[in-house]
Amino acid sequence: MRWPAPISPRRSPLLLFGLLVALYTTPGAFSLRLVTLDTIEIFATHEWFVKPTVVFRCNGENKTYLPDVKEADTLYTFKGEESWQPLTELPENKCKRCGLFEEDVFKDDVFDEWEMCSSDFKDGKYTRFKENQFNATFLCPNCTASTGDHGNREPSSELETKKASIAVIIIVSVLASVLVIIALFVGYKYWQKKKRERDQARFLKLFEEGDDLEDELGLSNEL
Repeated sequence: MRWPAPISPRRSPLLLFGLLVALYTTPGAFSLRLVTLDTIEIFATHEWFVKPTVVFRCNGENKTYLPDVKEADTLYTFKGEESWQPLTELPENKCKRCGLFEEDVFKDDVFDEWEMCSSDFKDGKYTRFKENQFNATFLCPNCTASTGDHGNREPSSELETKKASIAVIIIVSVLASVLVIIALFVGYKYWQKKKRERDQARFLKLFEEGDDLEDELGLSNEL
C-alpha cells in the first residue's frame, strides 16, 4: 500500500493561502442575499373561468410558481421554508428586473415588473405595492438597506467594516499559520543538525577509545 506523498512545508503556506483567498473571493461564500416571499395579497385576477396561476420571475431565470396563491383579496403568509423558496438571489451592487405574473397560455399577464435591488431592503424587509394588483412583502436578511438616493447603491459602511474584518482575520490566520510552519521547519532543521553533531562526536569518541585500547595492549608497537 502506497501512502500519498507528504506536503512540503514550503508549499503548505501557499496552499493554505490559496484556499482562504478562494473562499473569500467566492461570491456568497460568507453571506447569501437570498430573497424569500413573506406575505402576498392579490387584488385582482386576469383569468375569468379558472383559478390564477401566479408566478414570480426575474430576467434570465426560471419561473417560481406560487401554488398557494389562488384567491383575490386573501392574505397569504409564508415561512420561507417552502419547497419553491427562495425566489432569487440578489447581487451586491446590481439590481435584477423581476416581476409577478399570472401565467397564460399565450402570454403571461403582468401584475407588475420592477428593479429589485439589495439596497431596497430595510432591516431585511422590502414591501412592493401595486395599486389594484397586489401587495407583497419580501425578506432578505443579508441585504443592505438604502441610506440615500436609490441611484447610489453603494454598500453600507457596516458591510464594508464586516468585509474589512473578515479580510484582516484571513490575513492574520495566514500569517500565523506561516509563522508556525516556519518555526516547526526551523526547529526540525536545528534538531537534525544537533543530531548529526552528536553522532559525529560519538563516532570520534569511539575511534579515540579504540586508539587508547591499542596503546594499552601494545598492539601499535608490535605492528
